[in-house]
Amino acid sequence: MNATPIQDLARPAAALKGLPADFRWGVATSAYQIEGAAAEDGRTPSIWDTFCRVPGAVEGGEHGDVACDHYHRMPQDVELIAGLGVDTYRFSLAWPRIQPGGRGPGNTKGLDFYKRLVDELHGRNITPWITLYHWDLPQELEDAGGWPARDTAYRFADYAAIAYDALGDSVEHWTTLNEPWCSAVLGYDAGVHAPGRKDFGDSIRAVHHLLLGHGLASRRIREAAGDNPLELGITLNLGTATPETDSEADREACRRADGQGRRLYLDPLVHGRYPEDVVADLALRGAELPVQDGDLEIIANPLDVLGVNFYRGALFSGVTESGSPADENGLPVTRGVPRDLPRTAMDWEITPTELTDLLLGLQEDYAIPTVITENGAAFDDTVAADGSVPDADRTAYLADHLAAVAEARAQGADVRGYFAWSLMDNFEWAYGYDKRFGIVRVDYDTQVRTLKDSAKWYRDTIGLTREAR
Repeated sequence: MNATPIQDLARPAAALKGLPADFRWGVATSAYQIEGAAAEDGRTPSIWDTFCRVPGAVEGGEHGDVACDHYHRMPQDVELIAGLGVDTYRFSLAWPRIQPGGRGPGNTKGLDFYKRLVDELHGRNITPWITLYHWDLPQELEDAGGWPARDTAYRFADYAAIAYDALGDSVEHWTTLNEPWCSAVLGYDAGVHAPGRKDFGDSIRAVHHLLLGHGLASRRIREAAGDNPLELGITLNLGTATPETDSEADREACRRADGQGRRLYLDPLVHGRYPEDVVADLALRGAELPVQDGDLEIIANPLDVLGVNFYRGALFSGVTESGSPADENGLPVTRGVPRDLPRTAMDWEITPTELTDLLLGLQEDYAIPTVITENGAAFDDTVAADGSVPDADRTAYLADHLAAVAEARAQGADVRGYFAWSLMDNFEWAYGYDKRFGIVRVDYDTQVRTLKDSAKWYRDTIGLTREAR
């Protein structure tokens, strides 16, 4: 990891210019990463509960059985959120807690937990922002085929209807899916996320059924909402694709990367069609999107907002390191090229100006209001002798990315909010508890929460920005 001198990281809290009075400030979490209580009050296993038990799948054999124990510490955690000065809290619902097994009626005890959470948030003047699916598919549905199976999309719509029926009167902001690319590609092709399958064809079938599930769920929610206020969207993990050189091969590599990382999702969501060049690229690998009549109309149910999760941009080459335009399978090369840039503890390049580029590109191509629903970084935090957690690297990361958001707005992008990832250190999927993204430190032995310096900076920056209006 490239080291950056501490003096170069200093970012004192200051008012951010150019953000409107109604700009949303938030923090974000997900259910499996923080809740714990994995087998309490009727919750059944998800694919992550199962995946964590696969030898070697997760660092240290760790799991989310306890995580941050948020299920039992929720009121105190809401008090912590309120102390940060944010106005919005984005969290996900656990499907197997609300609808055990992924079929049948809702689970009263599970729904009651989220009702209490929403009430606590409203009591602190914090807006709840619900994500319906952050990767915790009920294991029974995976056993029946998972996201590569069309029926899962319909099961998701049923679950969404149960959740909205219970919480819709109190919650206006709803996100269907978090990062369907991760669910499909990391879960069904790369096999590094639950359920750990490795079949490219299955992953592409999962892409379509995730999007179909989004459309079906959106229709059910809009029908149930009637005249109630509703802001409904989806969250995608998005980056930028920059060619290493101006060669045709490198530009083609970027086209492929952008096609399968961005346009494969946004074109059907917004324009009601899959991009022809991407469909052709998939066919080269023997994969086909299982589109049936009427699917694309369902998927293109209007979006009120697009959630953008941004962590990095990337440089691409269309040739191997030895200069060949084809890989060992004879397919065109799409190779990420490392750059001499500072990196996070995830070994991800830090590229804040590319967030500005992304937001401007989204505005030009899709013209949907956006909210940064996740942005943050893992670093190797240490606790100082006085108990504080100095994390100038994370503070600098947040400051530079917020500046990139402000710059995008100044150039015409309709960005309406920023949610820091994450509220607190948590279970980081296949990395277990090894990587810490939180602006609040969690001592996993005691469950004590401690504001890191980045949390204090974020709180003060929000306050100063509001005062300056």
